[in-house]
Amino acid sequence: MTSAPLGLQGAYSQGERASHDELRSRLLDVAVNLLQSDGPDSLTMRRIAAEAGCTTTVIYTMFGNREGLAEALYLEGFERFRRYLEAVPPRRNPYEHLTALSPAYRQACLSEPGYYSLMFERAIPGFEPSERARTLARAALNILDRVIADCISAGYLVPTQPRKIADALWSAAQGAISLERAGHLRDGRTYEAVTNAVICCYQVEKPE
Repeated sequence: MTSAPLGLQGAYSQGERASHDELRSRLLDVAVNLLQSDGPDSLTMRRIAAEAGCTTTVIYTMFGNREGLAEALYLEGFERFRRYLEAVPPRRNPYEHLTALSPAYRQACLSEPGYYSLMFERAIPGFEPSERARTLARAALNILDRVIADCISAGYLVPTQPRKIADALWSAAQGAISLERAGHLRDGRTYEAVTNAVICCYQVEKPE
């Protein structure tokens, strides 16, 4: 079946939403680039507006205030990480899919340094995500829970709450990535070792 024609009003509304989303994405890109290059003091509505070529009114209308902008950046970062993980092609074997998600998460962290610093390193002093934002942020990584649940169902991992394994894996990954970003680790070998070790801790022991 083909969808019904949008009509003039529908087409206008759709175009308006697309323009709004494009502008919002551009403003977030400008803000996170300023954060990374010039630090948190650069995140003023006037500076962002000047860099983006719009008025401060547009930014206030879209985000409310500086706190709203920071929370939007926080959520955008997790959304980008979700897209990295969702882009990993599913495997027929859920265990192989789980091990493939690990390097994809590291790639997301290293490819989005501005967002990473905001999400995990308190790059904006005083910013505290709301409980709603924290819930949405963790939900963005639910693919880990789903694939781990598939591994449990298939008998690869011990029966337990998938979130328990996901959080242990996430914690190990974050520790290695933080050390790598700080220059204490030169490559991803330690990251691979610690994430594989966590997965192995929950593997079902096969009878000899």
